[in-house]
Amino acid sequence: MTLTPKKLNTFTMLKLPSAFLCGVRTKFINAEKCVVTVKHRWINQNPFKSMFWAVQGMAAEFSTGALMISKIKTSGKKISMLVTSNNASFTKKATGRITFICNEGNLIDDAITKAIETGEGQTLWMKSVGINEEGAVVSTFNFEWSIKVKA
Repeated sequence: MTLTPKKLNTFTMLKLPSAFLCGVRTKFINAEKCVVTVKHRWINQNPFKSMFWAVQGMAAEFSTGALMISKIKTSGKKISMLVTSNNASFTKKATGRITFICNEGNLIDDAITKAIETGEGQTLWMKSVGINEEGAVVSTFNFEWSIKVKA
């Protein structure tokens, strides 16, 4: 079963209601890239009238996590996944629609193959970049994912 934006948005609504209520939506996913958007609104703003950093983080993490879920499904193995660390930088006020793009799906393939072959947990860093409607980078998030084949 292929993951589609519609399936991921339904998943968000049912399993991640705070992200759904804040407007986090998947727009595109394939084997290498995932695009997630979120629009600055009253419900997700900070006192400075821009998007709260944690809302940006939800969208950014989902762009990396959706790729991870897709690759794990494709592997046919039961593999656990967990964010073990993250960092972010903010370069511009986040207003309007922010689009988070992760195009590092290729990194997951190597980690999953190694985890299956060795039976040991693997870690990898994935980056998601948030861009506003004018094309300016507003934030960059890095997530360290840990994966392990379940016994």
